[in-house]
Amino acid sequence: MPHPRTHPRSRPIFAGQLRAFEAVARHLNFRAASEELALTQSAVSRQIQGLEDDVGVSLFLRHTRAVELTSAGAQLLRVIVPSLERIDGAVRMIRQSAGRKSVSISTWASFASMWLIPRLEAFQHAYPDIDIRIDATDNSVDLDTTDVDLALRYGLPGHVPAQAQRLFGEQLTPVLSPWLLKSGPRLENTQDLARFALIEASDAHRTQHMEWLNWQRWFDAQRQVRFEPKRWLYFNYAHQIAQAALTGQGVALVRTPLVAESLASGDLVEPFPQSRLDSPLAYWLIVGPRNAGRPEVQAFCNWLKSQAEKTRMAIGDVPDPDTVNGLD
Repeated sequence: MPHPRTHPRSRPIFAGQLRAFEAVARHLNFRAASEELALTQSAVSRQIQGLEDDVGVSLFLRHTRAVELTSAGAQLLRVIVPSLERIDGAVRMIRQSAGRKSVSISTWASFASMWLIPRLEAFQHAYPDIDIRIDATDNSVDLDTTDVDLALRYGLPGHVPAQAQRLFGEQLTPVLSPWLLKSGPRLENTQDLARFALIEASDAHRTQHMEWLNWQRWFDAQRQVRFEPKRWLYFNYAHQIAQAALTGQGVALVRTPLVAESLASGDLVEPFPQSRLDSPLAYWLIVGPRNAGRPEVQAFCNWLKSQAEKTRMAIGDVPDPDTVNGLD
């Protein structure tokens, strides 16, 4: 039945009322809810009554020994439970991190999984008292207003902030698994690629500046006549492209910084090492001005630059000094 009211309420619901409602709805018993919340049964009853007054409808059907959710109560519960779980999770993280040193990094998923995370153990060994939080997203973050300390981004020199520091550039090159090279069709020149499945980024043709990541540009650079391969395989993310190559599904056009370790270990093979294609895109470090002076952020940035130097050496990256900002 409708809850009596004189006019609709518009004020916010009190958090205490929501806690009481969730506990009663879970136990379907006022006494059990009051024991969990360390409140008297009458206090919990008043919280529920106040919530019903504010909402304007009955949320429970009261029986002699138990209560039952109304349809409105069930609707409210579906929203409250995940919201309270997110709040409790955030509070737990805040409590755990209180007084601890931490560095928060924003980057994109493929770079995190292929370059950053495999190297993090070295940083954790050197700085065991610094916590690391990685937020993998393709969206840019405002380092002036968020709690993110630094961002690792990918783009053209003219499309990054003035304070961005270049970590390394990249070249594009075909790679495949040694198993496929040994057991698959002959691969002695670029024309032999027609016998293989070719793997490339699915968004390379429609995303700004990503047109560098397609096979046709590489073929043009090799002055190779256009041909249709055995088949095409398209993936959204660089780590998917590399994984497909690692499992022998075809020949992938990859970014050298992201597969340098796989090439060094022999997990991937570069059939045409003299035919790498230079890309104008580069990888950048952007540090939030509010947090740049914190010792833990400085320590992470210094470590990051040392890792970037190793990558530059591994891929033979010699950048144009006229396009470099803050190259370590």
